[in-house]
Amino acid sequence: MADDRNIRHHISELVEEEHRLERAHIGKPLSEEEQARLQLINVELDRLWDLLRQRDARRAAGEDPDAAQERDPSVVENYRQ
Repeated sequence: MADDRNIRHHISELVEEEHRLERAHIGKPLSEEEQARLQLINVELDRLWDLLRQRDARRAAGEDPDAAQERDPSVVENYRQ
């Protein structure tokens, strides 16, 4: 299981990629491939943030944060409703 530092590093990498995609297309639309990649990035970011929240909650409850698991995208994406 990844530790918090590795998870945060991966989040930073994804955010940087997201920003590069957006900056490269200021004033013009993204291609279908780029839109799909941006959607994948957003889903992965949601999953990683959820994992960090789980780890924090387990730690606060005196439980093992390494027992937290990434949830399926369908679960995490439904949190927005």
